[in-house]
Amino acid sequence: MINKRVAKAEAILHDHGLAAMIFTDLNNIRYLSGFTGTDGVLILTKDSLSFLTDSRYTTQAREQTECRVIEYKDKLDGISDFLANQPDKGRIGFEGSILTFQVYSSLLEKAGPEFEFVPVKDTTSLRAVKDRDEIGKMRSAADISARALDSILGLLQPGITESEVALELEIAARRLGSERKAFDFIVASGVRGALPHGVASSKRIDRGDVVTIDFGSCFEGYYSDETVNFAIGTISTEMQKIHNIVKKAHDLAIKSIKPGVLLSDIDKIARDFISEKGYGVNFGHGLGHGVGLDVHESPRVSPLATMRAEEGMVFTVEPGIYIPDLGGIRIEDMVVVTAAGCDCLTRLPKELRLLTN
Repeated sequence: MINKRVAKAEAILHDHGLAAMIFTDLNNIRYLSGFTGTDGVLILTKDSLSFLTDSRYTTQAREQTECRVIEYKDKLDGISDFLANQPDKGRIGFEGSILTFQVYSSLLEKAGPEFEFVPVKDTTSLRAVKDRDEIGKMRSAADISARALDSILGLLQPGITESEVALELEIAARRLGSERKAFDFIVASGVRGALPHGVASSKRIDRGDVVTIDFGSCFEGYYSDETVNFAIGTISTEMQKIHNIVKKAHDLAIKSIKPGVLLSDIDKIARDFISEKGYGVNFGHGLGHGVGLDVHESPRVSPLATMRAEEGMVFTVEPGIYIPDLGGIRIEDMVVVTAAGCDCLTRLPKELRLLTN
């Protein structure tokens, strides 16, 4: 499994004409080597894969990886010493979105003029297509989330605050095996539903509110992401209408997913339907994003997406309509592309669920 992943990374060397590629993104390091610690550097050359770290992680790295493990006292000195001892000099790749300018400048100074450091964009695309093991872990994370939410539904009633709901949901997920929350849970009720990222607040949930809950769990490093909606008693006719439109857009997008389809076209199907119903201006974000070792990673599903769906890709489908001073609806599932179409890894029902407590 690791060998197949490293083979993907080796393509970076070829595509960018690199003598070596430096990985500092801890999730890329985990993906390519198996190391789960919190500090270190992975360097790929055409002949080797080496993990550099300090004494805190040397033993762990030797237990978890099959790389050559090199211990350093100072990270930048360790990288520059490693490069100086390689037969091939020249172009050295690094993760442009991860390495700070300060570290880059220091590395440039230490390594010397025989090296040219080249930023490589979007290295998370290495992880865009998942294997069976990764998909199984995300399915487990989604299962934890579903059971956690089901266990606290009795609390979702008038008078409880959004923050209290979020806390109880996080505790329930942790008890069921989640390593951490995927992000600060969104619990947005009533008019706060118009905030796409309305992180749980001190607002109390009222009768007649729609409550949008966007949350996720983590299992063995892999995340889930899902959004559901609840009606607390009778809600307005317009909110019922909006939910029906978003649900139909969600279903049409999922139905369109299959290998080879442009991800931008999947977005377009949901976006066009919402626009036809008169709410296009109220759907501003992309339809979805990849999920894996990061809760937001490659691929993106938006009007700007250039990739095509491939079997094994995992991403969200999450259309929404948000109307200031009224509220909003977002419906989100996490899907994996299959040979025949796609399969939902999240399993909570996406119909508007009525709670009458």
